[in-house]
Amino acid sequence: MKSSIIEKIAGLDVLGRKVTRIGIVVVLIWIGGLKFFTYEADGIVPFVANSPLMSFLYNNPGEYKKNSNKEGEYVARIHQWHQANNTYGFAYALGALLITIGILVALHQWAPMLSMIGSFLVVILAIGTLSFLITTPESWVPKLGDSEWGFPYLSGRGRLVLKDVIMLGGAIVMMSESAKLYLSREKNNHN
Repeated sequence: MKSSIIEKIAGLDVLGRKVTRIGIVVVLIWIGGLKFFTYEADGIVPFVANSPLMSFLYNNPGEYKKNSNKEGEYVARIHQWHQANNTYGFAYALGALLITIGILVALHQWAPMLSMIGSFLVVILAIGTLSFLITTPESWVPKLGDSEWGFPYLSGRGRLVLKDVIMLGGAIVMMSESAKLYLSREKNNHN
């Protein structure tokens, strides 16, 4: 009996890959859709403003700290600053990109080459997101009096970013799976 349970568990890899693909698609499309809402666009500002590869996408990245909202808060002056900063324009473009990539990853059974490309783009996005641990001071607990601050104490933003290690691993598996399906179909077409 013990070995039959272990055998069943050993066969869960196919289900695991399917759940991983669905999870990546859901996360990309859901988070991509949220980029069209003010609170989500405002929330990514510290990451983009501090990134040496992305800060140029904002008009005034250095002024973000004095123009921050709490999640769900609306302050007209700060909203206007975000409009002038290109916060929303960038967030809309990023949202559209995330949704598109999610759809590409979902096309695995129908268009494995497109899905492989989508998975590769997820790898790039995950690496970019993980770079925020280095570039964004808000990824770490600030020094506000407690003895536990800075590295290795991840803030809420840092914990959110660290989860992209899982996205990275899943995207590599998805990319490989789509490449195998593509090659298999190509081989069958030539026989």
